[in-house]
Amino acid sequence: MAISQDTIKHLAHLARLELKAEESHTLVTQLKDILDFIDKLKQLDTAKTAPTSHILPINNVLREDNPGKSLDIAKTLENAPQKDGDFFVVPKVIE
Repeated sequence: MAISQDTIKHLAHLARLELKAEESHTLVTQLKDILDFIDKLKQLDTAKTAPTSHILPINNVLREDNPGKSLDIAKTLENAPQKDGDFFVVPKVIE
């Protein structure tokens, strides 16, 4: 796919970018290289390749979820600046 200066100017306008002339020339070259590489990738036969999300077989290491002893309500609310019964009172943050 051919990338021209007009294409770069149009993309810069859409992205609201102000490009200098040398930046524009650099982007033409870089985008052309990227698109050429994508064309090379399209030529590969990937029919027998399984889709992957990562190059290595990584699995999460999970532990058993064993419920433990909860905190005592009275001790938990001991240092609360404000409380209402068994609950913390926090300032309203919605305007």
